[in-house]
Amino acid sequence: MTPSPQGRRAVVIEDHDDIRTLLARTIEMRGFRVTTAATARDGLDAVRREDADLVTLDLNLPDLDGLEACRRLREFSDAYLLMVTARPGEADRLEGLESGADDYISKPFSPRELQARIDAMFRRPRARAEQQDAGELRRAAEVQRSLLPPSAPPLAGWDLAGACRPSRHVGGDFFDWCPAGPGLQLSVADAMGKGTGAALIAATVRAVLRSAARRPDLGEAFAEAGRRLEEDLQPSGSFATVFTARLDPVAGSIDYVDAGHGLGLHVSGGTARRLSGGGPPLGAVPGARWVPGRLAPAPGDALVVVSDGLLDAFDDVGDALAAVAATVTAGAEQDAPAVCRAVLDLVPDGAAGDDLTAVVLRRDPGAGA
Repeated sequence: MTPSPQGRRAVVIEDHDDIRTLLARTIEMRGFRVTTAATARDGLDAVRREDADLVTLDLNLPDLDGLEACRRLREFSDAYLLMVTARPGEADRLEGLESGADDYISKPFSPRELQARIDAMFRRPRARAEQQDAGELRRAAEVQRSLLPPSAPPLAGWDLAGACRPSRHVGGDFFDWCPAGPGLQLSVADAMGKGTGAALIAATVRAVLRSAARRPDLGEAFAEAGRRLEEDLQPSGSFATVFTARLDPVAGSIDYVDAGHGLGLHVSGGTARRLSGGGPPLGAVPGARWVPGRLAPAPGDALVVVSDGLLDAFDDVGDALAAVAATVTAGAEQDAPAVCRAVLDLVPDGAAGDDLTAVVLRRDPGAGA
C-alpha cells in the first residue's frame, strides 16, 4: 500500500443509498477516487478491478454476509479495510477484526469521525517491504491490463468479447485478438504458475503469437510461434497452454489450434462440445507439431474458450461444460460482453484458486439468411 494521498482509490460497499452516498462524499474529501457498490459481489469485483487502497464494508449486505465478504477480500487484496455497521456487539467487532478488518466504525457515525479513522489507518502504513511490493504489483497489474485488447472490432455477422479475472494482482492467463488475413486471430492462453512469473511468460507468449499472425496459414503461424517459444520457455522449465483461432467472417469458418488447452467449446443447441486437441502445450515437448482443426458454426452458435480456473467451481468437467452451455444459451438475446461476464460469474468470487478467463465469439442468428 502507498500512503500518498495522490491517486488513492477507495471502494464503498454499502446497500443503503443515503449512507453509501455519505461515505463516498466524505472519503472523496480526503483525496480518494471512490467507486461504490450496493452488493458484496459487485464490491469485491470493484476492489479487484480498481486495486483499491481503502475499502469500507457494511456487515449487512443483501447477497453475502460482510464477514464472509471480508474473508474473501483478504484472499486477493491488502487494502485498508474499515468495517461500517449497525451491529453493536463486541463479538461482531472482534470477528470483523479477526476476519481481516483494520478498524471498525458503528452507525450512526459523523463524517469527521470517519475521516479521522481513515487518516489514522494511513498513518500506520504497512511495512516498507510490503509497500514496495504492493507498488510493484500495482504497476505490474496496470501493465498487464493495458496489454488486454480493447473492445472487439466490428465483425459483420459476428459478436466477440473477452474478460479476465486474475486470482492475484497479476496472473498467467490472457486473451488477445489481432487482425489476420481477411479476418481476425484470437487467442486464450494459460502460462504455468501464478503471479508475476506467470505474467512475464504470458506477455512473451502474447508477443510471439501476435508476431506470427502475419503468416496467412494458421498451421504455419503456430508452428513458427512454437519454435520461437521453445527457445524461451524450456530453459526456465515453463510452458503455456494455448487456444488460437482464425476467423474468416465472410466464409463463416474458424480454423483453430489447441495446444494442450482443452477448453475450446462449440456451443450449439444448448450443448457444449469440446474441440479436439491439436498438440501439447507450448514449450512442453521439444520439436512438437500441432494439427489445426476447423469449425463452421451455424447461425446462433458460439465458440467459447475458457481457462481451467472455471473448473474450480464444479465437481467435474462435464458439469462445467453444461453450465457454460446453459449460460450461453440463456444469453441468446444478450451481447457477447454480457454473456462473457455471465460465464465468469459461474465461479463465485474467491472460489477460484486459479486465474479465470473467457472469450465468447458468437455468430449472429440471422447470418446467412
